Amino acid sequence: MTVPMPRESIAPLSTSRRRALTGLAAATAAAGLGFPALAQNRPVRVGTTFDNSSVEKANGQGLYQGSSAFFAALNKAGGINGTKVELVMADDTFKPDVAKANALAFEKDSSVLALVHPLGTRQTAEVMDAVPGMAVVGPITGTISLRKKNAPNTFWVRANYDQEVEKLVSTAAVLGQSRIGLVHSEDPLGQSVLAAFKSALAKAKLEPAVIATTPNTTSMEVGPAAAAIAKAKPQVVVVGLAGTAPVFLKALREAGNSSSAYGLSITASALAAMGDLAKGLGFVIVVPSPYSTRFEIVRRYQADMVANGVKDFSLTSLEGYLNAAVLAEGMRRAGGSLTRASVMSGLASIENFDLGGVKINYGRTNREGGHFVDVAVIGSRGQMLS
Repeated sequence: MTVPMPRESIAPLSTSRRRALTGLAAATAAAGLGFPALAQNRPVRVGTTFDNSSVEKANGQGLYQGSSAFFAALNKAGGINGTKVELVMADDTFKPDVAKANALAFEKDSSVLALVHPLGTRQTAEVMDAVPGMAVVGPITGTISLRKKNAPNTFWVRANYDQEVEKLVSTAAVLGQSRIGLVHSEDPLGQSVLAAFKSALAKAKLEPAVIATTPNTTSMEVGPAAAAIAKAKPQVVVVGLAGTAPVFLKALREAGNSSSAYGLSITASALAAMGDLAKGLGFVIVVPSPYSTRFEIVRRYQADMVANGVKDFSLTSLEGYLNAAVLAEGMRRAGGSLTRASVMSGLASIENFDLGGVKINYGRTNREGGHFVDVAVIGSRGQMLS
């Protein structure tokens, strides 16, 4: 769901804004580190694989809009020390094997230095394993098991599902809601959410009111899960679903259930498809509200999106923008020669880096850089409240 913003709320492309983007390259130049003339004349490329035609199409397109807007602004400001950056997209139709094939194709192209925001748990697992010599920045999944693999090429930007679910459970508890249920998919994503749910309830000294499942991430067979939730009548149900969340909520309401619904961050991609069902929905956000202009990064994002021809803002496109910004900072720190290895080293050197209200902190062995997590609610007029 997106809400048009008044023109006066959008930050202009000021001199300071242009200077900030140019600084991605200028800091390297100031240190006396130059790029070969050939590198300055030939653009470098960043690859991205995501669903552009299936159940997670809205999510994929939002990510691409945000990262495209960032790189367009970066190039307008001079690129990385004179080197322009091209973003190259490949559609994986939300299939893990296709995501892997896309990643391998990018690996064969020597001009592609890194990959940004693969979409989905199984897709990310395939991508990060397929290209160990390339940086993979900002995968769109919070699954803990992937992070425990300690893959040195994978740089996480978003918070994990344990942090998301704990935030929802603690929010419910503060509101006096102790009978909390869960619906999740029977796949790696769902198992991660389930483990996080049980852990969060244990910390709050609560027992699950009901746990229901759908066959997998893309399955529309949500009737049995909706019936199970409706029968148990929890005070709140945590919706651990993404693109299928609208179908589940419709089935839940048709079953006569009026429980409050709290969604994970992945649920936000389906807000537009929910229509009136979204009203009153609470959900985790792992980036600031795209309308909260008190954050400098949001003001930059809004300005760059509008400059790139997109006037509608969303959580997903802001996340894509943030991921691109983190990758660009790693490229800036890569030194005198932009290579796959130097980009990974540059990313690893990012510590306590403030993107404009969102801090990223990696290090020699740490790859979980971002921990921003908050809860937003869709109001009675369809507006996002946070």
